[in-house]
Amino acid sequence: MRGGDNKTDRVILGIDPGTSIMGYGLIKITGKDATLIHMDIITMNKLPNHFMKLKKIFEETIRIIEHYKPDEVALEAPFYAKNIQSMLKLGRAQGISMAAALSHNLPVFEYSPRKVKQSITGKGSSSKEQVAIMLQRILAIQAMPAKLDATDALAVAICHFFQNRIGGSAQPVKKFNSWEAFITENKNKVSGL
Repeated sequence: MRGGDNKTDRVILGIDPGTSIMGYGLIKITGKDATLIHMDIITMNKLPNHFMKLKKIFEETIRIIEHYKPDEVALEAPFYAKNIQSMLKLGRAQGISMAAALSHNLPVFEYSPRKVKQSITGKGSSSKEQVAIMLQRILAIQAMPAKLDATDALAVAICHFFQNRIGGSAQPVKKFNSWEAFITENKNKVSGL
């Protein structure tokens, strides 16, 4: 394993994609226990346009991967929104994060916001604050971040850990180990094929 010290250790990177703020959180799994490595946010609201934001998401995701060397990446799937433009931007942010992980041959897992909340609090309609409080208890976090985007990302990593620990094998929306696998599975989503 890349991030771990022995065969049972692994590091999971959780990402909450966004084009204004992207949250990320990393946990180390040792046996059946999870410990917090780091969580933070990346802000992009001062960048001049959407494309520069996407570039920063890609570069920062690569930087995080190369620094922490995770074994797996778990992303929060875009949620359905009435504003199609917002949903499209979120989908692009998620795709860029996914591309960064796939460029390092990391397996990618995707979970719906409802699934993440349900796995942390037991209730799919929980608030961000309720999720953060539960994470504080689960991981014995002393100081919580000012922005809940960081705890949202951490929740995705913990959700992925719980899916593997409790059920024996994760059943994410999709798992891709390479661009070829993604394209093969998503020909209808990739234009020009």
